[in-house]
Amino acid sequence: MEVLTRKKSGLSDGGKSSFKIKQLPFMAILCTVMLFIVYRTTKYQYHEVEIDRKWSLWGETKGYSAASERLKGLPQGIIQATSDLELRPLWSRSSSRSKVSDYSNRNLLAIPVGIKQKQNVNVMVRMFLRANFSIVLFHYDGNVNGWWDLEWSSKAIHLVAHNQTKWWFAKRFLHPDIVSIYDYIFLWDEDLGVEHFSPSRYLQIIKEEGLEISQPALDPNSTEIHHRITVRARNKKFHRRLYERRGSTKCSEASEGPPCTGFVEGMAPVFSRSAWYCAWHLIQNDLVHGWGMDMKLGYCAQGDRTKNVGIVDAVYVVHKGIQTLGGDGHDTIKGSDSRKATKKPSSSSIDLRSEIRRQSTWELEIFKKRWNQAVSEDRDWVDPFKGNKNFLRRRSRHNR
Repeated sequence: MEVLTRKKSGLSDGGKSSFKIKQLPFMAILCTVMLFIVYRTTKYQYHEVEIDRKWSLWGETKGYSAASERLKGLPQGIIQATSDLELRPLWSRSSSRSKVSDYSNRNLLAIPVGIKQKQNVNVMVRMFLRANFSIVLFHYDGNVNGWWDLEWSSKAIHLVAHNQTKWWFAKRFLHPDIVSIYDYIFLWDEDLGVEHFSPSRYLQIIKEEGLEISQPALDPNSTEIHHRITVRARNKKFHRRLYERRGSTKCSEASEGPPCTGFVEGMAPVFSRSAWYCAWHLIQNDLVHGWGMDMKLGYCAQGDRTKNVGIVDAVYVVHKGIQTLGGDGHDTIKGSDSRKATKKPSSSSIDLRSEIRRQSTWELEIFKKRWNQAVSEDRDWVDPFKGNKNFLRRRSRHNR
């Protein structure tokens, strides 16, 4: 009986051994598959990190490390790296001191203003205040006292610098760390008619469509229209590209960049928080007219500019084309005394508007040279819009 039992036991053990031997190829295949999955996942993650690095235009890590070194004397919890443009009361009741300020759904409207456009600016600001916007006025003519009779004036931030442009003000006072609480930054000119505009409707559209950089369309009857892509399409909620077969610039579905797609103009741009972080760094500190920047803003669209940049048609504005910075187009300066203005130019007179246009044109050429030089010197930077459609498709899927 013991012999038979041992034989049966031996047969049983042999069966198990045989089963284990048969399992080995299966386990080897399973391990191979698992290793392959791990490899592919690791490679994909590395690739995504590389994509993010290529989209970054600055060495933020290096700057952050340097800043951290300078802050070593402070305990970490006391450091506040950002600020805002919200007005604070000089005093408050004890019952309200403990209340936490709610900065959700905050947006900012910043406008360069002169007293000549007071009536139009008043209409704009009243509309945006009703939509819970914070207001910043850049007074380029030095006249602030002329605004205090408006009921909302004390609710706005007033910044004064004589004969300075919108981009000069924005570079110095709208640093990303200062405007970090705002979801969207509207950096508009003062000569826009808003009879057909609604801030709340506009915000709803750009959020739904994922537009990181945008502008309201221009009424076809506007006094000044420089690029056809900005003209309102009557039957659309918004559009991202222009189809144009006439003229020197041909725009079609195959067009991949400005002025056919991925483009907004400088008179009424709207930036998301992330897009403004990039755009602020793109503004050149000494090139105050901003010419040429509109062609490069698509690089700040946080992805594919043909998808993330657009013109909103459902609510639109009228561009009146009124130029008051530096004069009205007729003023001239005699000699070096800017207070002596005359309507009759002479051989010793300076046409202010003509001089401003010359300066703007010169700055445009400088900006182009700087961009080309930066591209040639930065060997790690890869142009995401130059013959890299697969990269854009991958980036678009990643963002979704």
